[in-house]
Order: sequence, then C-alpha cells, then structure tokens
Amino acid sequence: MIALGVWQLQRMQEKEALLARYAAIPADAPAVAWPQVPADYEDALYRRAQVDCARVSRIEERAGRSENGAIGWGHYARCVLAGGGTADVALGWSVDPVRVRWNGGVVAGTIGPAGNGVKLVAEPAQAGLDQLATPDPRDLPNNHLSYAVQWFLFAATAVVVFWLAVRARWRASAR
Repeated sequence: MIALGVWQLQRMQEKEALLARYAAIPADAPAVAWPQVPADYEDALYRRAQVDCARVSRIEERAGRSENGAIGWGHYARCVLAGGGTADVALGWSVDPVRVRWNGGVVAGTIGPAGNGVKLVAEPAQAGLDQLATPDPRDLPNNHLSYAVQWFLFAATAVVVFWLAVRARWRASAR
C-alpha cells in the first residue's frame, strides 16, 4: 500500500508536467493533422485541426457545456473522413436535446479528450448550434495526491489493525 501511495505521488508529478505542457501550447500554434491512431492522441490534444467529413454516420446528443458555461446538450457527429478513418466532431451546443441535421464537410476546431479517444470541437459551431466550450487542459483532474493520501491511510490502518491483533494474541497467550 505504501508503494501504491508513492506511485500515486510519482503519477501526480507526471500529470503536472503533462498539464503544464498542454497549458504552454500557444493559442496561435499551427494546426496539426487529425490523429488517426491512439498513439497520436496525446500529442494532438488542445491543438487546432481540420477534418473533411465526407459522410456523417450518426449524430447524437450528450450532456454538454456552452462556451459561457451554461449546461445543456452537445451534439456530436461521427464522421467518415474523405481521406479514410473516422472522427468524432462536437458540432455545437443547445439548451434542449433537439435533433440536428448536418451533412458534413470541412470543419475546423480544437482537439479535446473524449473518453479513451479524441473529438474535434467545431469552431465555429455547425448546424445552427451555439458554441460548445473549447477544450481546456485545466478541466483535467489531477487527484493523485488524494489517492496517495488514501493509500498511506490504508497502510496506517493496516498497521493499527495488525498491532491490535498482535496485542490481543499476546494478551491471550499471557493468561
């Protein structure tokens, strides 16, 4: 458990370095190519990119936040790209989960995390929607310190329980 606590402290430092790297990306940094494989996701995050959505295979609504912080619905399109591959494009935001129509095309925006993948948050918003919040590395949690404290407390609790068990056994054998 102590080793896990130490590992969380090391992970915290790695996460701080990653967050600092993301924060250092200048707003006018050159656009990057859309990442095609998971190995390229981390280097593309929080950078501008452009995709050519040749065909929209589905559009769905999920909880989302507008650029001014209002809670509502994000509208996401799964695109088949003109050059091959796919991309998830966050088209925009609305108050209600209304169905939108979007036929694809060239769209630019900022690459943000999406579960184990990435998404392109369209800037400007598409399909008559309002602007979604731009991906921000400050939204990434860095809770490794609290995890480390938890592991150290688990270890301390185990020591106390062990000490109480040994003491009870010692007292029982002394009788």
